[in-house]
Amino acid sequence: MSEDTRPRLFCFHHAGAGVSSFARWQRIFGARREVVPVLLPGRDIRAAEPRITDPDRLMAELLRSVGPLLDRPYALYGHSLGALVAHALARTIDRLGLRRPDRVVLGAALPPHLPSSLLPAPFPQGHELLCRLVAQGQLPRQALEEGEDGVWHRRALPVIRDDLKLAAALRAVGGEPLEVPVLAVAGREDAVAPARQIEQWRTYTTAGFALRTVEGGHFFVRAPRLPRLLREELDRPAYASPAAVRPGSSSV
Repeated sequence: MSEDTRPRLFCFHHAGAGVSSFARWQRIFGARREVVPVLLPGRDIRAAEPRITDPDRLMAELLRSVGPLLDRPYALYGHSLGALVAHALARTIDRLGLRRPDRVVLGAALPPHLPSSLLPAPFPQGHELLCRLVAQGQLPRQALEEGEDGVWHRRALPVIRDDLKLAAALRAVGGEPLEVPVLAVAGREDAVAPARQIEQWRTYTTAGFALRTVEGGHFFVRAPRLPRLLREELDRPAYASPAAVRPGSSSV
């Protein structure tokens, strides 16, 4: 049997989620690339493990799991919280002198210097946080209707709360621009992270930048348009300059 030499695509999920959004991606990429969803602790099959809200601890955890898989060309994709994780991991990899990704793709996330409506100060707790998430369309209205003894309060809300704390901590770290090409992806109907603001990721790289838009709101990761876009985009030469593409152009 021949050795698998396909480039890898490591995928990092949004807050409160697992890796189910990436379940069909391998079928779409086919033989072009190996899709590697990365599940953070404290959910799904890792539910018994403590969740991580500290960036340094998270990077150490990811280097243990992902580090041995950097032996082939690879790219990183992160969605919302996952974009902040992917960005921080790329910076950590560079600082340690490990093999750099060919591309870092950041979806549905504002760059750290812009305020996010998902992370207000002071940070809401309990029912107030749930109400805010429902109002922003991040959770279904059912989450409010079922009451404080319901599954959303008992199971989903603690995970989301810790993930948002992690997101705030990752944004606070910021960091120097990457020496890796960056692709930012925005949903055309995303009011949380609109394209005109996502475009500002261009200041976080010295190696080339592009912006693409896709149909959908904040969770466009769940539709097949995104992996189809990435399948084509990751096969193209890296971007020649950090000049951003205007929102709405070169989109699918």
